[in-house]
Amino acid sequence: MDHMGHDMHAMGEVAGLPMAERGEDRDELRLDQLHVPIGPGLADWPTGLILRLTLQGDVVQGIEVDHLSVPSGHRLPFWVDPWLRAAQGEEVTRGSAARRRSAAHLDSAGRLLAVVGWDDAAARCRRLRDELLSGASRERISGDLRGALRRVERSRTLRWSITGLGELPSSRARAAGVTGPALTADGDAYDRLLMWLGEIRRGIEGLDDERPLTPDELTGPRGRLDGAQPPSRALLGILPELLTGPEFACARIIVASLDPDIEELTLAPVSGAAHV
Repeated sequence: MDHMGHDMHAMGEVAGLPMAERGEDRDELRLDQLHVPIGPGLADWPTGLILRLTLQGDVVQGIEVDHLSVPSGHRLPFWVDPWLRAAQGEEVTRGSAARRRSAAHLDSAGRLLAVVGWDDAAARCRRLRDELLSGASRERISGDLRGALRRVERSRTLRWSITGLGELPSSRARAAGVTGPALTADGDAYDRLLMWLGEIRRGIEGLDDERPLTPDELTGPRGRLDGAQPPSRALLGILPELLTGPEFACARIIVASLDPDIEELTLAPVSGAAHV
């Protein structure tokens, strides 16, 4: 029996199943290392995203980022469609871009709130998102929207629950090629949530702007579309740094606070015209 046990450890398998390895954790204890994939089909999770985590106890010690391939066909990625069409020379109003940006941030905020356990607030964000995408006027939606945003912003419980998670100073974000709200927020998951809410509020005020969106206005909901890489690729690139060290329960919150859009990865750099 001793010999059999030795062979099983040497092979790293029992009955064909991989065994946990051991490694040093942050408390200098030797704990089992578990390799846990999460995604791509989780609820309230970026569609197509796959993370392969190495856990010791409840602490993330390593991460590999992967994603399902997204067939682009001839359709532009949904959340950045107005800016890409403007880059191609189509006439797109600033109001329609503001509507899409606000809806995108409501979608992201709803996902983050759902992960934190704020199901009612998440459902409200999603309802407002759908109303915006259906063409609701500023007059019709602004009162309900202001109430929803105030409730989220005034919650001390929510602030306490996600403050300090996924700290991303603007200097580090800029070095990693991150643009958009994650760069401007210059902080943690709570700061990024507040940045979304602020952009939603400003976007609602611009819903009636009939001026044309110019080809050089290439900043979508997640950042600049004319950089060396799509905004969401930079967000994926920063995940290993942000997720290594926190507890497993915090990983989904950090991911939701960045909310990368896998569909954006079909984009080549945009410079005056969109290529997919």
